[in-house]
Amino acid sequence: MRFLLIEDHAPLARAVIDRLSLDGHVVDHADSMAEAWDFIATTTYDLFLLDIMLPDGDGRTFLSRCRREAQETPVIVLTARSEVSDRVSVLDLGADDYMVKPIDFAELEARCRAVMRRKSGAAGNQITLAEVTFDALAGTLETPDRVVQLRTRELRLFETFANAPGQIFSKSALVDRLFSFDEEVTENAIEVYVGRLRRHLAETGVRITTVRGLGYKLDVP
Repeated sequence: MRFLLIEDHAPLARAVIDRLSLDGHVVDHADSMAEAWDFIATTTYDLFLLDIMLPDGDGRTFLSRCRREAQETPVIVLTARSEVSDRVSVLDLGADDYMVKPIDFAELEARCRAVMRRKSGAAGNQITLAEVTFDALAGTLETPDRVVQLRTRELRLFETFANAPGQIFSKSALVDRLFSFDEEVTENAIEVYVGRLRRHLAETGVRITTVRGLGYKLDVP
């Protein structure tokens, strides 16, 4: 998944990026609202992590604009304000969740998973696709014959497909979800990871299909 962290405190931002990157997420960092809008203009995000006190204004202004412009990307607000009225205000503006600083990183990861589950309509970390069970938390793909422990980028790639069966993803869109701007990769890397997933699914009815000239989609019988 690709996240945008909007936070001006550099040490905290670095810690959040390092922690979420260990889970295979791509995290871009903006230290102001203006920079955040520049990022949003160039790529699509699965989740925003939003600080309230930013150098160019109140993060709630960013949140309000997102919802006013029908930007449906989930938002988790990171705030030093612990008053109930502050928490209520961000939720009423359209935030999906909030965390009070100092942040516990294990809790942050869990809240990210919970928000992403709600976005995809899933109740738990497991998704069942015909005879295949995918567990995003454990990083496993279970078929009738075996349980496969997915590598990090295999996991995030299959998570993308599993959350939207039948949807076509171009190679460039998948590169955006798996790699950060500063990583030099080609679309051939996607072919490699798709090939690995196809081998894991070989004995099942679930298929990653190539749609010529467009990309890939997950077919579930």
